[in-house]
Amino acid sequence: MAADRTADRNIAGQESATAALPLATGEAFRDAIARLPSGVSIVATAGQAGKAGFTATAVASVSDDPPTVLVCLNSKSPQNRLMQENAQFSINLLPKDAVTLANIFAGRTGLHLEDRFRHGDWTVLSTGSPVLKDAVMALDCQLLSSQNVGSHIVYFGTVVATQTKPRDPDGAKEVLIYHDRHYGEA
Repeated sequence: MAADRTADRNIAGQESATAALPLATGEAFRDAIARLPSGVSIVATAGQAGKAGFTATAVASVSDDPPTVLVCLNSKSPQNRLMQENAQFSINLLPKDAVTLANIFAGRTGLHLEDRFRHGDWTVLSTGSPVLKDAVMALDCQLLSSQNVGSHIVYFGTVVATQTKPRDPDGAKEVLIYHDRHYGEA
């Protein structure tokens, strides 16, 4: 017990020390984080609330036992309601040649919600959320929880099914990435 209280005091002390530090500006942070290469994914949901999808680069593994991931979505997005009400989603890592699809789901073409799914070849796994057949990998998730953090909502999902394309035997680049505000491949 004593060790736990000491750890709690240390964390509280760190939080108060951090609160006293000035924060980086949003612009400086965005410029810095743009240098971090990220895989480009389409996050999709379907259910009683309807079907929607968006392009995301803020996707990460949280745990492998149980298999858990997170994805971030701007809190101003109307797709938040569907994510929460459907309580399920898929994460589809895009292949290197899917720039057009990434732009469609990023909202750069004017297509909204279900209209975006007229592009790409879609199927479902366990939850009924759309899964891109050509995805390098897809994770089918049940919503575990969500948390408002600054300008975004972080969605945590328990992975209930996966789909993975075989690796290129020659080791060719196959994944669409976003780096320094441009698409590339890895």
